[in-house]
Amino acid sequence: MESGKAMTLKRYKLLPILGDASFRKYYRKIDRKKKINTIIVTSKKEKYKNLLIYSAINKFLLSQNIKTPRLLSENYKKGFIEIEDFGNTTIYKLLKKKKNNIKVYKKVVNLLIKLQKIRSRKIKDFFGKNYKLKKYSLENLTKESNLFFDWYLPLIMNKKKTLEIKKDLKKNLQNLYKKLKFKNKIFVHRDFHVSNLMKINNKIGIIDSQDAIIGNPAYDLVSLIDDVRIKVSDQLRKNIFDYYLCKSPKAYKIRKKDFIHDFNILSVQRNLKIIGIFSRLFRRDGKKKYLKLIPYAWQLLEMRLQGKMYSEINYILNKFISLKVRKKIIFYEN
Repeated sequence: MESGKAMTLKRYKLLPILGDASFRKYYRKIDRKKKINTIIVTSKKEKYKNLLIYSAINKFLLSQNIKTPRLLSENYKKGFIEIEDFGNTTIYKLLKKKKNNIKVYKKVVNLLIKLQKIRSRKIKDFFGKNYKLKKYSLENLTKESNLFFDWYLPLIMNKKKTLEIKKDLKKNLQNLYKKLKFKNKIFVHRDFHVSNLMKINNKIGIIDSQDAIIGNPAYDLVSLIDDVRIKVSDQLRKNIFDYYLCKSPKAYKIRKKDFIHDFNILSVQRNLKIIGIFSRLFRRDGKKKYLKLIPYAWQLLEMRLQGKMYSEINYILNKFISLKVRKKIIFYEN
């Protein structure tokens, strides 16, 4: 987290912090007297998810011995909470400096295995109300990949072509998601990538947990290995995947082909979603920086769209979206 221009108060100093892709805004609160830093999180939009559910899931994960920011105080009515400060060192920054990245990734995978062993579902918000994690249904998967149609396609083609590709591709994607082998019964963080993992002394903490859900065991591994924010070699991808299978439940090793099958499907789904989300962040929120990540999301998508099962999806994408457009967004002009 990088601090911006300071706003000075009598006892406290508030430093704006570079935000994430949500509606939240962050400030580092420096207590000059106690010499302790905390984080103020504000949210005018979707504050139920971004403040209440976020802090509830953090508290739940802490009860499962998973390090997440502790809630220190809240003023939900005014739209802010105060949480523990994990500092500035993300695992992403650590990986950029390390030569032997597999050691870092092994620690991250160990944390993921620990996360997936969670069986309790008892989550309460700071008002004492129960919160139930939803399951990653076919409807959820479809709704997320629809972001590709709703936000990305209008950037690059006219409405007529958008409707045409949506009609053909949506049906194929729904049929693809129906082929997932593993049941939705695992705790899924839903955004388990290295920018949401923080180095805290010798431990790793998790942030941005408000979208947690019960889902497929391959999903968070997809988020980690096929991470659009950091480029890794094919060999490192394989090493991370193999280490995960080595440490994961025996059933995944026995059904390795099924696990790889699900991994590839979920990578396709996630990268379509990411391309859509990054387009939305640009079009709706004016966050242009996310556009530069879209070409690599396309590379990841193409890498997973291999084999006969994906032939129709590839045909539709190749028919409407050229390699030139994928490598650099060429905006459609009305």
